[in-house]
Amino acid sequence: MPRTPRPTHLALALTAALALLTGCSTTDRNTDRDTDRPADRSTGTTGKTPRPPRADAPFDYQLGGPYTPPDGVRAVSRDRSANPAPGRYNICYVNAFQAQPGKKAAAWWDEEHPDLILRDDDGDPVIDEDWDEPLLDISTAAKRERLLGIVGEWIDGCARSGFDAVEPDNLDSYARSDDRLDPADATAFARLLVRRAHDRGLAIAQKNTAELLGKGIGFDFAVVEECGQYDECEPFSSAYDGRVFDIEYETKGYDAACRRWGKDLSITLRDRDVLPAGEKGHVFRRC
Repeated sequence: MPRTPRPTHLALALTAALALLTGCSTTDRNTDRDTDRPADRSTGTTGKTPRPPRADAPFDYQLGGPYTPPDGVRAVSRDRSANPAPGRYNICYVNAFQAQPGKKAAAWWDEEHPDLILRDDDGDPVIDEDWDEPLLDISTAAKRERLLGIVGEWIDGCARSGFDAVEPDNLDSYARSDDRLDPADATAFARLLVRRAHDRGLAIAQKNTAELLGKGIGFDFAVVEECGQYDECEPFSSAYDGRVFDIEYETKGYDAACRRWGKDLSITLRDRDVLPAGEKGHVFRRC
């Protein structure tokens, strides 16, 4: 789901709550997206070779709604409910480790797959309180395989829509699970997503979570948030040979990232609501 992103470091406090959650309101345009219901099914591999992005591709982060990319932009990330940007390298955002917020999504999971939502000792969903998103239960191999049948179909949809890559969010959901999940669970599910994406001819990005670098998951590049603000660019750059798209939300972090990494990484300054161009509060700059 498109959303305003969180800082990457697990020890950092989250930024103040936003007045508007872009991921929950601005681009939920179809029933499947609103409810987490799988889209139409696709099976088998495509035979297409996954193509990672160029290390120096100028980038725009359009999760709050699609718009014509600014001049010079060669790579764009959009929600899976949106269409790819013509003539650009397109990254498809998928909320892969947590469920959509809201009553529609909760009702669908409760009716169709109640045991695939992580639950506390009282049987209540474990919630990411900052986004009101129930965590998916990736704690066993059997549940991970079943969840792949749902999230994998979203990835298939990205391929059918013509995206070049997929960006599965909330890899670090284990950090919000009250110790009911651990990094090994996230790593195991991520490997399934990598295989699914590659089978569909899509490259796949590691989203944040520096703690899982070097685990041999198989990601092709990285999409990170505020690595300049929190001094996390170096490990991602080393791991992915510069194939890193960094989104900053504070001028201080953006300036720091541009000074140190502007020649090596693709760095973009966006407003925290990642608003479409033309809307009040929209910010876009790049090094």
